[in-house]
Amino acid sequence: MDATPPRRSSAAGRPRAASDALARCRALIRERGEASSAAAAIVALDAVRALDAAARDAFIDALARDFSPDPAAVLAAAQAYHADATPQHLQRLQDVAEPARQELFRRLNMAPGGTAALVALRTHVLDRLPRKPQWRAVDADLLHLLRSWFNRGFLELRRIEWRTSAIVLEKLIAYEAVHAIAGWDDLRRRLQADRRCFGFFHRQLPDEPLIFIEVALTRTMSSRVQPLLDVRAPIAADDAANCAMFYSITNCQEGLRGISFGNLLIKQVAQDLRAELPRLRRFATLSPIPGFRDWLDGHREKLQHGPRGAEMRALFARLEDPMSHGEWARGESGSVAEALLTPLCAYYLARARRSSGRGEGAGEPLDPVARFHLSNGAVLERLDWLGDTSPAGMRRSCGLMVNYVYRLAEVEHNHEMYVNKRRVLASKHAEQQAALGAELLGTQQG
Repeated sequence: MDATPPRRSSAAGRPRAASDALARCRALIRERGEASSAAAAIVALDAVRALDAAARDAFIDALARDFSPDPAAVLAAAQAYHADATPQHLQRLQDVAEPARQELFRRLNMAPGGTAALVALRTHVLDRLPRKPQWRAVDADLLHLLRSWFNRGFLELRRIEWRTSAIVLEKLIAYEAVHAIAGWDDLRRRLQADRRCFGFFHRQLPDEPLIFIEVALTRTMSSRVQPLLDVRAPIAADDAANCAMFYSITNCQEGLRGISFGNLLIKQVAQDLRAELPRLRRFATLSPIPGFRDWLDGHREKLQHGPRGAEMRALFARLEDPMSHGEWARGESGSVAEALLTPLCAYYLARARRSSGRGEGAGEPLDPVARFHLSNGAVLERLDWLGDTSPAGMRRSCGLMVNYVYRLAEVEHNHEMYVNKRRVLASKHAEQQAALGAELLGTQQG
């Protein structure tokens, strides 16, 4: 640690607090007895949790600097294994290559509340990582362990109902990231007979949903989200539904970023719903398109000089006028906008790719929601004009939404096609729309 004497200021205690936490962590690693290790873990975890943000920065700086493998020992072990590839030399290499941080994190996890504290620690790491690139190794070690501790075997799928504990219900309101929940009346409508809500939970975080999904049980595939969110909408009988619409999915724990729960959740929920309601025949999403408006703005110059340049110039002028958004939401003066924006959005979803360095079309789709559902084995089915007329929906996607369909018998095949060949599987209509979008852009390439 920094040997500079502490200054007499409000920050004076921070180096001491970080040093104290580090000393207790080193003592924890030295412990060999099971009972003494458990007691030391409680003391060390309390010291870590008590750190304020600045002291926590100093603590993580030390974890990155002082708890890494010894390069000389790693090299010697690697050379010994290269010269004589015995199991003993391999074990030695594995032992010296593992950072002391990982053993520290495992031991901290022995204390009550250890898992939650380590998730919180990674949240702090991720928040500072852009400014603290030296913390990448700490993040990698935390992610490695959390992936093991939060695999499917340790997760519990629960249906969340109005009678679920108020602690969990309050967290649904706080965490909902797709369609904000406007208080208890709104939440109660989302949990009525023609709705379902499911979440994954972990036994170490019993009142903390890791991820949750909201489902509407309908007679047809929904094309607009506002009716699904209307607290005054009549409640239908769940056994009359033949379609399950996944209209919101929210990851709740920032400290678990990079651990995939959504694909497991959707498939498990679809199976459970089909078992409960055999009449269900279609499982589909009503999904936002968060990147479309930014992509559209990035192609503004090209579109304004393309085949329908005059119309595109007028359209961009309207996009910059929030008053025109209300006209679209009421269904007024939207026919030209729909004819231009729907094909462009289909092109964006089906053909626009992130650069991969492996040739044209080899990258993943630009849109993060598209990547999520397509990688899970869904098919891009339909674009929905004015699917979300909320201010957020108009701002991020000009009011457009998209339906992805999960055909349960085809999910695994579709997943393989996407993962291995980066194929974006789309309906014939969606492909036709994407082709029209290519014409507007004056290109046939993705």
